[in-house]
Amino acid sequence: MPKPRTKRQAIRDERKRKRREKAFAAEEASHATKRQRVEEEEKNTAKNPDAIFEDGYEQRGPGGPPPVDREFFGMLSDEEQEYFRSVDEQLDFDDFPSQEERELYLAGVFTEAQGKELKLACSQSCSRLMERLIIMSNTRQKKKLFEQFAGHFLNLIQHRFASHCCETLFLQSAPIITRELGGERDDLPDEPEEKPLPYMEELFLLTLDELEGRLGFLLTDKFASHTLRVLLIILSGRPLEQSSTKSLIHSKKKEQITAPWMTNSQSELSSQLRPVPASFTLAAKKIIDDSTKGMSTTELRVLATHPTGNPVLQLFVELDIALNSDSEGESGDMTLLWRLLPGAPATLKDATTEASDFVNSMLYDAIGSRLLEVLITHCPGKIFKALWKHVFADRIHSLLRNDIASYPAIRVLNRLSKEDLMDAVKKTLPEIPKLISLSRFNVVKTLFERCQVRQASAEIDTLTKALLDAYGSDAKSLIPKLCLLESGESEEKKEPEPFAKNRSALVSHGSHLATTLLAIPGSPRRAIQTSLSSLPEELLIQLATASAPTSHVLADALSTPSRDKIFHKTLVATLRPHVFELAKSEHGSRVLSAVIATPSRGEGISLPFHFKETIMEQLGQHEQELRESFEGRRVWRNWKGDLWRNRRSEWVSWAKEIDSAPDPAAAASGQKQPRGQQQSRGQQQPRGQEASGQELSGQQPRGRQARGQQQPMGRPPRGHQPRVPRAFQSGANAIKVGENDRKRKRVIEGAA
Repeated sequence: MPKPRTKRQAIRDERKRKRREKAFAAEEASHATKRQRVEEEEKNTAKNPDAIFEDGYEQRGPGGPPPVDREFFGMLSDEEQEYFRSVDEQLDFDDFPSQEERELYLAGVFTEAQGKELKLACSQSCSRLMERLIIMSNTRQKKKLFEQFAGHFLNLIQHRFASHCCETLFLQSAPIITRELGGERDDLPDEPEEKPLPYMEELFLLTLDELEGRLGFLLTDKFASHTLRVLLIILSGRPLEQSSTKSLIHSKKKEQITAPWMTNSQSELSSQLRPVPASFTLAAKKIIDDSTKGMSTTELRVLATHPTGNPVLQLFVELDIALNSDSEGESGDMTLLWRLLPGAPATLKDATTEASDFVNSMLYDAIGSRLLEVLITHCPGKIFKALWKHVFADRIHSLLRNDIASYPAIRVLNRLSKEDLMDAVKKTLPEIPKLISLSRFNVVKTLFERCQVRQASAEIDTLTKALLDAYGSDAKSLIPKLCLLESGESEEKKEPEPFAKNRSALVSHGSHLATTLLAIPGSPRRAIQTSLSSLPEELLIQLATASAPTSHVLADALSTPSRDKIFHKTLVATLRPHVFELAKSEHGSRVLSAVIATPSRGEGISLPFHFKETIMEQLGQHEQELRESFEGRRVWRNWKGDLWRNRRSEWVSWAKEIDSAPDPAAAASGQKQPRGQQQSRGQQQPRGQEASGQELSGQQPRGRQARGQQQPMGRPPRGHQPRVPRAFQSGANAIKVGENDRKRKRVIEGAA
């Protein structure tokens, strides 16, 4: 007789039945045609605006680019992944005994990776290693990578991981083009049977040929648009290391891949304008023309407000103006500038024209305003004058109040003449309290900077008075308000801030404004110095340690002249009880380094030497704690703590050397100079290399001399070398240290 079914068994049977029904339904659905499935996927993709990634590529809806055959290059085996992971760790440790060992190891890695370059570039775990290998590779290895990637660039630059490898390869190969233009080649084959590799210029042009005809949809591709910007930067010859260039090329989330042995020549060529072949200029023009010639005015406006397409269009506009600066008006082929502003500057007079409508629509758009900034900065003078007269002049004060339109308006202020700037300041003065309440510190900073550049001293005094009136005519409250300093009493009665989310940005903008006011002589500098000198001890320490921008305010104040003779002494006297706290702070250590650089006797700067001596004694009491942190070691090094501990008289001479520069007339007449004033700061020679200056002056150094080395005044005998401790041996003055000296050194170190 079978057992009766329990409740648990009934639940299991019900689950099995449901699974069978789902499997049967899935089998029926699989018999549908492929065309029906494709149509359903297209509908779902059209409904979902967000990008979907599959196999590292961005999937688009029906309105996207023409279909591209996706290439799959295979995957690395487990053994290969483990090997390349160990290579990455080895390169990260960088424990090679010499540069030759590094190059041999790198050559072995490239040999092992031969035929697997495409797999490495598309691998999520190994693409970073590929970037590092590209950075450390030589010219010949880079050109071979170009040959391996050839024919696949269109797919690689659209891949989530391989696009980063392509960017790195292009950026690292750009300096090679400049060197080859000068006739320098370091990629010649070692064996005569090997085939010489082509010039890097030719490899770049072949890459552009692969992308020809596909540039239109690459502008808005999530990954390919970055690579396209890199190519344009290289073709134009712009510096690769400028902050403005980096913001156009990379996003804020870009991971920095570094290598420990990048050559200095690469960094030098990347930080300056690079000469490029004439073919690159023609290629840049062709890219701009091919990418935009098929677009209507409406499509250009859509691209201007597209988050991915806007940076590329910024670069297009900037290069278009630079490359076609010789063209007058609409003669010849219409450039991109004239397509964005048709008929300008004449059409800007009428607010209903297409050009005026474009400017007004971009002004208040969070993305389009960035394109307008580029246009204002680089457009010809006749167009800028029309923009100022018919678009910005009458409403400059209201635009400066807006959180988006203020940025194009700031670009306008940077190009105004003195007369137009004075008119803009006059219109903006009633809005200063509103700008301060909205924390538009960058707008006020630009007004002060431009008035200083244009030497509008009357407007500077007027702006300073308006700024003080916005804070209740109390100069003492400037620094606490600009840098958002909070005392213990104010924290208890804390009021809600309207921009609490952007507090760090507001502190940065306010600190930059304070630094700008310090740099302007007259009433702005006096107002900031009055506020600093009246700060209580708690707020002054907070200013020094809160953030990097606030610490720069205090560091700049210590190096700025003042009519108040006790200004610098007041600041340092307030900071002196907190020396150890400042030395351990990431930002406070910068202030301490500024203290030692402040001269005791200078024009408008007065800091008695005994202040520095007292601070050094406090640092010496905490030497061991300072050596345990990076900030402490930096302070100890800047204050020359080892010199102070071992040779006090020389430290005093060095510290006093900051006070005044050496007097050439006194040196020529043979007058006695303190040791350490023979050379300016930053040009000090190691001890043991100062004999030449003493020989020329005919004077002996003050202090104790080594036994048996007392010589009469005048030139020392030939072959004489001053005795140098082992720690200071370097260069031509290095001498051998005997066994007795080594024993003596060990005894001294043990006693210390």
